[in-house]
Amino acid sequence: MKVKTILVSQPEPKIENSPYFELVEKQKVKIDFRPFIHVEGVSSKDVRAQKVDLNNYSAIILTSRNSVDHFFRIAEEMRFKVPDTLKYFCLSEAVAFYLQKYVVYRKRKIYVGKRTFSELSPMIKKYKNENFLLPCSDALKPEVPEILDSLKVKWKQATFYKTVVSDLSDLKDVYYDILVFFSPSGIKSLLENFPDFEQNETRIAVFGNTTVQAAKESGLRVDIQAPTPETPSMTMALEKYIVEANKKK
Repeated sequence: MKVKTILVSQPEPKIENSPYFELVEKQKVKIDFRPFIHVEGVSSKDVRAQKVDLNNYSAIILTSRNSVDHFFRIAEEMRFKVPDTLKYFCLSEAVAFYLQKYVVYRKRKIYVGKRTFSELSPMIKKYKNENFLLPCSDALKPEVPEILDSLKVKWKQATFYKTVVSDLSDLKDVYYDILVFFSPSGIKSLLENFPDFEQNETRIAVFGNTTVQAAKESGLRVDIQAPTPETPSMTMALEKYIVEANKKK
């Protein structure tokens, strides 16, 4: 089966030189973007119910832009003045850069990881005397608490926002050759929106081992997988598959 249409279960990239747009030009395929999940903030009342007092923490661990937004939202709702002395431990440069939306970067103590939580952990370990708060979603990767526990630091996890299934009812009668997923939540959204979904000729592309596992546990056939040594990105995996599928007669 040739590939002509692809649905990516994420927002459309904002950068003009996205590899997805290059894929459209190069392989002459149609790619649509639609988030299958979205984030909703929890109330300050719900945060307090988790026994969180922002005054008690000297350092914040920020794993995403969402965690940045919702930490400062809750701080504002609680009328908490974020102290200049607060230390920020950011998962990546992108998260640290986004922090500038709320604080004057050069005047703050900001520590930045490379990409994964395990790469950030040595910096956290250096500051064992701090009391860390981890504002996160209800779908936090299990490896994060495991790593923090292993570091023997004082820390608390608190749900500041939740991952919610988006309404996809308008896609009921729309068919795509490939559906692309990046998280188990995306798979869950597909099956909650379309409980009678039958894969048939639809190809499923997934990124990451936990997404592969979720797809298989849901009875889906995984046709395209990334990252692999040969195709470290999803767009590379898609292109490899499309080239092979579309040259067949």
